[in-house]
Amino acid sequence: MHTIGIIAEYNPFHNGHIHQINTIRQHHPRARIIAVMSGSFTQRGCPAILDKWQRAHHAVLGGVDLVLELPTAFAVRSAQDFARGGVSLLARLGIADGLAFGAESSAAVLQRAAASMDTQEVQEKLHVAVRSGMSYAAALSRAIAETCSIDEALLKKPNNILAIEYLRTLKKSRLPIEPLIIQRAGAAYHDQELYERYASASAIRREIYAPLPERERLAKVLPASGAEALLKARSEGAIPETELLLRPLLAELEHNNAGRLQEIYSFNEGLENRLLRVAAHCRSLEELLNECRSRRYPKSRIQRLLLHLLLRLRKEEVHTFDEAGALYARVLAFNHTGKDMLHEIKQRGTLPLVSKTSHFLKDPARCSPQERSPLENMLAVDVHATELRRLCLPKLGRHGEDFRRSPLFKIGR
Repeated sequence: MHTIGIIAEYNPFHNGHIHQINTIRQHHPRARIIAVMSGSFTQRGCPAILDKWQRAHHAVLGGVDLVLELPTAFAVRSAQDFARGGVSLLARLGIADGLAFGAESSAAVLQRAAASMDTQEVQEKLHVAVRSGMSYAAALSRAIAETCSIDEALLKKPNNILAIEYLRTLKKSRLPIEPLIIQRAGAAYHDQELYERYASASAIRREIYAPLPERERLAKVLPASGAEALLKARSEGAIPETELLLRPLLAELEHNNAGRLQEIYSFNEGLENRLLRVAAHCRSLEELLNECRSRRYPKSRIQRLLLHLLLRLRKEEVHTFDEAGALYARVLAFNHTGKDMLHEIKQRGTLPLVSKTSHFLKDPARCSPQERSPLENMLAVDVHATELRRLCLPKLGRHGEDFRRSPLFKIGR
């Protein structure tokens, strides 16, 4: 493998990510590394703790050569869509021959699970479980576990969920990209404790949101640049608060009835009616999420659903995106090696490289989705997400950062 991709959120970039990069280079010393990274919002529908340019810069400082943005249209979706969007972007660059990702289980277990997902037996069990009221994710884990005699708990671990979807996507698309599975080091994905060297992103975010974050504890689990950036952002009111999404959400609901909500991606089975009913009396986003959740629709899925509404992601539009796959590669940060890779992508890839948003999209407020191309619509969702994240900051940031900011270049390598 000469060019290896990583699909990540880096929310924030921490020592566990550095371990992954170092492990890749231990196996492939001459490898170049591309990270395809979520932008302004994460897969769970929450605003990223630092903006996408900062997180991309920290990744390059930590050993990544080139960071590209995973379009929001894929980044804020299910594990299957997240994986499919990231892999489609990597494949269309024309230079990636490897995909590295973390996991808590052996490659053999993950490969067996991935190979079973689209079999008739698993699909039949999946649909039966969903009809009984289980969430899609829980039903899929149950169906795979029963079919392959795998411990169901292993299939519910977040890194394993994505690992299986990456393997599934690579198998179905028959891409010349080899998987490189790296065992996760240190804390589990949702572990809330800060350990000596490795901590989960969840634990780090919890510490940053604490009334008095402990600088010394953060310094042990984050590279110095990341720790300083987070603490500086905290002191300047630049750490987003998801709760601040409530008011734009209520404003959006004022202009929508149940019929219009049904046009939004992921709204079905009467969820639009429940949301309108609950929103009429809830005083906090947390209260609204708790009242909307159910066995079939867990809190994380409701959180994503609300973001789809705020981004005005229509079902028809998402179908077009899924048919097309990633339509551009938005450049966020790179080093000298990454600069050479960009030249190579221009020659061998099938995607346009976006360095300046204005070259591909004018003010998205001036045109309706019907008047724009699929590429413009996909990029407009990224712009909308950046503006929505801005509304989550205690101290409101500048408008139009997607049109102001340029890719960050780090001298070296």
